[in-house]
Amino acid sequence: MNRLLMVTTVPSTLRSFLLPFAAHFRSQGWQVDAMACGVSANPECVQGFDRVWDVQWSRNPLDPRNLWSAPPVIREIVTKERYDLVHVHTPVAAFVTRYALKDLRKQLNVKVIYTAHGFHFFAGGNPVKNAAFTNLEKYAGKWTDYLVTINHEDKQAALDYQLLAADRCHYMPGIGVDLAYYNRHAVPESAIAQVRQELGLGNGDRLLLSVAEFTARKHHVDAIAAFAKLARTDVHLAFAGTGPLMDKMKQLAVTLGVANRVHFLGNRKDIPVLMSAASANMLVSAQEGLPRCVLESLALSTPTIGTKIRGTQDLLEGGCGRLVDVGDVEALANAMAWVLDRPEEATNMTKLGSERISLYDLDSIVQLHEQLYAKALNS
Repeated sequence: MNRLLMVTTVPSTLRSFLLPFAAHFRSQGWQVDAMACGVSANPECVQGFDRVWDVQWSRNPLDPRNLWSAPPVIREIVTKERYDLVHVHTPVAAFVTRYALKDLRKQLNVKVIYTAHGFHFFAGGNPVKNAAFTNLEKYAGKWTDYLVTINHEDKQAALDYQLLAADRCHYMPGIGVDLAYYNRHAVPESAIAQVRQELGLGNGDRLLLSVAEFTARKHHVDAIAAFAKLARTDVHLAFAGTGPLMDKMKQLAVTLGVANRVHFLGNRKDIPVLMSAASANMLVSAQEGLPRCVLESLALSTPTIGTKIRGTQDLLEGGCGRLVDVGDVEALANAMAWVLDRPEEATNMTKLGSERISLYDLDSIVQLHEQLYAKALNS
């Protein structure tokens, strides 16, 4: 029996992205376990994996627990369970786990795979931070058997910086989107009507949507400022997600005089319905790997507005969406108006996006993982 351990910093990554992979490999007779901070308190993860392991670390890379208390726990669990593969995701978990196992990999014959969900160095990033994170990735490459990148900029960076040998660097188009679930034909009109009623939308009102955690790099401030500049009383803006900056963004909406048309929905489990109800979905981040919400809106044929950054450009370039520069509020407001005022052209845009999304189908990405795992086990 093959044994796989999936490692992330927090359980929400496991729940949101990796449960389908666990289900697939468990159905093949594998033991699939998970490790994250607080994972034992997450019912979906407890049910979705054979075993779950708590480890004390933080998303803050400067937290001393990351390199002090976590590594001994990781080494003890991996030694005891004798995993064949350890697949690490997200920056802190990936670095700390590889560090913890650097001297055990050959002794235990365990292969370590790292999926980079967007390197912390990127085009347009702070030069000092870029240099620091590049050197950290180079160093950690010595403790890594295979590297997976999920956008074209990171794929090229891995080769340019020689993070690993080229034959151990694999590109995969994301971590998959379930095209059966994110399907406009599977969304009942009654559910869309219910969402519109919940938001208090009139018959002629239009909805713009943004699905993103309230953190600085997501640039919610630009979305609200552009919406205020749009100055159309028949248009509403809804945010799905939570985060430390949500209260500040609520106050910004008040300050700009649009609070009555800006809705803060919190965490939602009806994203296909929200996106189907929207005239456009927006993601105006400064940094992404390969944004899941953009994949979802393409799958649902919802017009999409994004920023000219890695990952988002992979998905929207070539006419599949509207792209604006990060922080360009004027251009963002114009993109909103374009989608609202040109429905026929917006529909044509979504058709192009629907054609592209087949490359990111979850079943295809699962097959790529099967191939990579087979290669790792046989190496």
